[in-house]
Amino acid sequence: MAENSDINETKLNSSSPSGMTDQEKEMAASAYEAFLAGKYEESLKHLEALQELNKEDYKIAMNKAVAEFFKSGQTTTGTLKQTLMAMKNRVHTTADDVDGLDDVENSLLYYNQAIIHYHMRQYSEAISIGEKLYQFIEPFEEKFAQSVCFLLVDLYLLTFQPEKALHLLAVLDKISVQGSNKNGKGESNTSTKEGSNQKAEFAAMMEAAKSKIHQYKVRAYIQMKSSKACKREIKSVMNTAGNSAPSLFLKSNFEYLRGNYRKAVKLLNSSNIAEHPGPFKTGECVRCMFWNNLGCIHFAMGKHNLGIFYFKKALQENDHTCAQLGDGSNNQCKKLTGIPMCALLSNKRYELLYNCGVQLLHASRPLAAFECLMEAVQVYHSNPRLWLRLAECCISANKGGSEQESKSLPCKKGIVQSVIGQGYHRKIVLASQSSQSTNYSEGQSAAIPVASMEFAAICLRNALLLLPEHQQQDAKAENGSKNSSQSGSTESSSENSDPCSGKNHDVDKFFSAPPSSPLRKQEVENLRCSILACSAYVALALGDNLMALHHAEKLLHQTKVSGSLKFLGHLYAAEALISLDRISDAITHLNPENISDVLMGVLTSEQDQGHEKGDEPVEPSVKKMPLCYPSSVTAARAMMLFNLGSAYCLRSEYDKARKCLHQAASMMSSKEIPPEAILLGVYLELQNGLFFLKPSDFCLNQVFSLQEWITGGNINLQLDFFFVFPCPVHKEKLLLRIQHIPISADLFYFFQIETRSYI
Repeated sequence: MAENSDINETKLNSSSPSGMTDQEKEMAASAYEAFLAGKYEESLKHLEALQELNKEDYKIAMNKAVAEFFKSGQTTTGTLKQTLMAMKNRVHTTADDVDGLDDVENSLLYYNQAIIHYHMRQYSEAISIGEKLYQFIEPFEEKFAQSVCFLLVDLYLLTFQPEKALHLLAVLDKISVQGSNKNGKGESNTSTKEGSNQKAEFAAMMEAAKSKIHQYKVRAYIQMKSSKACKREIKSVMNTAGNSAPSLFLKSNFEYLRGNYRKAVKLLNSSNIAEHPGPFKTGECVRCMFWNNLGCIHFAMGKHNLGIFYFKKALQENDHTCAQLGDGSNNQCKKLTGIPMCALLSNKRYELLYNCGVQLLHASRPLAAFECLMEAVQVYHSNPRLWLRLAECCISANKGGSEQESKSLPCKKGIVQSVIGQGYHRKIVLASQSSQSTNYSEGQSAAIPVASMEFAAICLRNALLLLPEHQQQDAKAENGSKNSSQSGSTESSSENSDPCSGKNHDVDKFFSAPPSSPLRKQEVENLRCSILACSAYVALALGDNLMALHHAEKLLHQTKVSGSLKFLGHLYAAEALISLDRISDAITHLNPENISDVLMGVLTSEQDQGHEKGDEPVEPSVKKMPLCYPSSVTAARAMMLFNLGSAYCLRSEYDKARKCLHQAASMMSSKEIPPEAILLGVYLELQNGLFFLKPSDFCLNQVFSLQEWITGGNINLQLDFFFVFPCPVHKEKLLLRIQHIPISADLFYFFQIETRSYI
């Protein structure tokens, strides 16, 4: 908040150009001094008297609006925004009008508009104005030039454009060096006392600017995941800022990036957050950030329940801050009166709900995660990754809990439908498939936000529509490169060239996905593959086989698809084809040679891994492999063989089916063989004419006994023989459908305490 007054000091002082009379200059100076002293009423009186003498100068009206804004305690943001907009219309210039920015006073008008856009979270508009101002930074005063650069740096970091931010920070370093040289030369032209005072003020300003530059560099390198460069800057931050809360938070973020989670927690706990100013001065709730950062660290450690606890603490602190500000947590951006402008950014409710939802999803609490993410999607409705998380909540809620999946109890019990008779006449009736099935909503609109598979299909459709197509994405990248090259050519003669020009073409290839970090080109393709895999699974669950086949084939045709999703794509395509009675086409998908990799991960580019060797991306350290998912290529090929045997059964090629079954059983242990394979073996024996079976006679490969797998240890057969009623197993698919599994974590973390000097 201190620099906001500094900016307007420059503005008030600029209202005394050389064409003014001595009386007008004296009144302007009095208004300026009263404003500096915090006597806003007195300053307004001088400005009103000055306006009587010069009614056509809009700068006087702008200074009056600023003084009234400070008089209200910076709570009339909406009124100030309307006043500045009216003045812009009066001047008849826009930020796109290059000629209209040659006047420094006009630049101050647009800078103030950029500040308001910033606090209203309208970052694109603020960046557009700031970049135009940056083109005319040379004639600006040094202090105002620094303010423009710092504003742009903060905006670039908030929109995850660290390369542009680093370019501007290099410019700020040059400005600081040039300013110190000028100050040293001009000191001899003033008196000793005035020169010493100016030197002390200038030294303090330069020291504060250097400290901020180092902190911004750390944040930029953290976003770039460049550990080595970040380590160098961290030392400078600790030397200039000491053990303050911002420096400790940044160092904790650095250790979090390196995977030293215990050290990151220790650094957070050592920060004295009680001494940090509250949201009325900085616009930030440091306690909320503290609990949120702890939740992110424990998420990376795989301690999801503890992470949920910390996120709930952060939500409580956020609600408490909003209550102190006198604003409801749901209307923070809509109410612009009665709240200090800097405090408009203090509400982090929806970011915290996003984090909490992702954490709950990984903690196998999909219904609670669904509620959190549904509230977050009301604000971040343009984030395709958020729609995918909602769909995964619906899938997990209808699939069953992880505890049931790990024990596989429903599947084992589902084999035995009932037991009839006693003694020698005791008979076991087998079910054709696993008995558990999802009961979908009937007579209810799929658009109602309920954790159902129908709503999951809508979420996935939204996610696919929000993702850019391949041609559009390449076209945007080319256009961004052309624009940046043109701007670079026009400013080639100037040292302070456009930060978008030159070598930073890759920054224009981002796809925004707030509140988490933007998606690079490769991350967009990985997300597309995950959405297609989920879409195929949901379509199969809903019985829409044509759509499932479409999504599965589209997944397999992606240029860069991971091995795990490729395995799922072949499996889902085969199941859809079997349901469509296209057995021959399904057999081609069930070829075990199609599987070469089943690792749970996504393809990454060099930029995602960091710009230097040894840099590591921020990823959770613990990734649990579900027991329903094959743990190796051998297990995956065995599953494909089980399904291939099922396909051969549907074509009445029982010998081939039996070979596939025996080969698959030899590749797995008895505990890993799925119950569906038991039903397939029973069906083959029934087709072979064996209705009375002895457990010791029925073996897929002398590995497991039918009695052990059918009963699951719950039914003790007293006799050697039992009778199996041939349920309608034939002509039914026995494919092992595997649930799509979330393979990426996208938590949004605050970590830094932003000391914005222009607020």
